[in-house]
Amino acid sequence: MAEMVCGAQIADVEVRKRLAELAHFIRHSVCGELVASIAHEINQPLGAIVTNSETLKILLESPAPDLAEVREIVVDILRDGQRAADVIRHLRNFEKRSTFELKNVDLAEPVRDTIHFLSALAVNANISSSIAPIPLPVKADVVQLHQAIMSLVANAMDAMSDSTVEQPMVFVATGRMDNSAKVSVFDRGPGIPPDKLREIFTPFFSTKKGRIGMGLSIARTIIKAHGGQIWAENVPTGGAALHISLPLATVH
Repeated sequence: MAEMVCGAQIADVEVRKRLAELAHFIRHSVCGELVASIAHEINQPLGAIVTNSETLKILLESPAPDLAEVREIVVDILRDGQRAADVIRHLRNFEKRSTFELKNVDLAEPVRDTIHFLSALAVNANISSSIAPIPLPVKADVVQLHQAIMSLVANAMDAMSDSTVEQPMVFVATGRMDNSAKVSVFDRGPGIPPDKLREIFTPFFSTKKGRIGMGLSIARTIIKAHGGQIWAENVPTGGAALHISLPLATVH
């Protein structure tokens, strides 16, 4: 019996070690995809700072500068500077390596964090949500769970990047499904070819030029490691939906 317990402990340590390495790889690969997708959004506050600085220089060189206008421009520069700094800070935190740690967490927490993170990076992102009013406790590593959800939302945003949809929108919903907690991410893009509904989760599959196609594959690996399920479907009214389900945790 003692040998069996010891063997189980060793196996658990190995699993945690491999998942920790996976977490490090995840942050490298998917962070690269996110940067490629929203780099132009990061440039917006920097461009605004340059434009406002040039305007401010011209104003200050005038014989009688309008101080009210000067103050307004300075406020705009500070705001855009803070926005650019927030983007860099988020990406640095995202890139940091952390240890794998399973704990009880309400599924709403990583969902809200993901929406806040991506909305801050992509100023034009139109992300809405419907969070279940009841707690949905799951046993998970928060960093990895956050990454999996982020991959789904980023994929939905990317699906509408070159579509003809007049009002692109991502909708994220949480809820309970039997004995599982569920996250669903909907988009208004062109949908997924029926024969590709499963293939989109395989490594290096992407319909977008310049994408390495690892985001959804990594999300599947994370969810499977947590004992959950991940799947995709087309929505009859248009667009696609990606779903994650995780076993509900027993809260003591």
